[in-house]
Amino acid sequence: MRPAADIAREVLSALDDHLQIAPFTGRDGGLDARRAQAVARELARLRTARGLRKVGRKIGFTNRGIWPEYGVWAPIWGDVWDATLTNAQPGMTVAIADLLQPRIEPEIMIGLEDDLEPGMDVEAIAGRIGWIAHGYEIVQSPFPDWHFQAADCTAAGALHGKLLVGPRRPVSRDERSALPQALADLTVSLHKNGAEADRGRGANVLDGPVHALAHLVAALADDPDEAPMRAGDIISTGTITRALPIAPGERWQTVLGGYDLPGMDVTFA
Repeated sequence: MRPAADIAREVLSALDDHLQIAPFTGRDGGLDARRAQAVARELARLRTARGLRKVGRKIGFTNRGIWPEYGVWAPIWGDVWDATLTNAQPGMTVAIADLLQPRIEPEIMIGLEDDLEPGMDVEAIAGRIGWIAHGYEIVQSPFPDWHFQAADCTAAGALHGKLLVGPRRPVSRDERSALPQALADLTVSLHKNGAEADRGRGANVLDGPVHALAHLVAALADDPDEAPMRAGDIISTGTITRALPIAPGERWQTVLGGYDLPGMDVTFA
């Protein structure tokens, strides 16, 4: 069976050199979820050796509505790095030519004020949230035409490319008890070059962004090789709409309803 470190080197090489590769689940003796997570840890070690620093995590495939499109039927997660994180400003231009088959995902990002512990429920988790932001995760796929299985996605760093985080809204302690429902009820309208491309609700994300975070807490608790989430971590909770292809020269904007967060306005180059 091919070593996890060898697969991780192939993933990183493909991303570095902008090359597409065949899914691992169809070759090299296959790839299951446990081995895929081991590959992801090796990939993280390679990136850390380059001087990158983890700043949080992204949760992928939390939107049940897109599961049939990709043939992935459960959430995955991966790391976010200082080099992939951008504090976005309205009207900014973001380069995407370095990404493979990029797609845009409008999401809610959560900043932790305190550590999260195994066994915490949604209400307890909400009590440790320091800020909320809206932004885009730009995902990428080294696998041709976005055809893969869940284990391939995990091995490829959960398909994370870049995280564009909009203005951060502090959450007071008095607001936190209402936060799970408030974020589930918000709406997002996604626009490409001025025309609406898709829309969705926060509840699309495993019943709400805080609920998605609770899923990740439980998933990490089940894996003894993974560290829990800590104060200061940023978590991107998953796409509220479909993930749509993007290209240089396009302007993508969002309009949010039901919650006090500004929309995004980014042009890609």
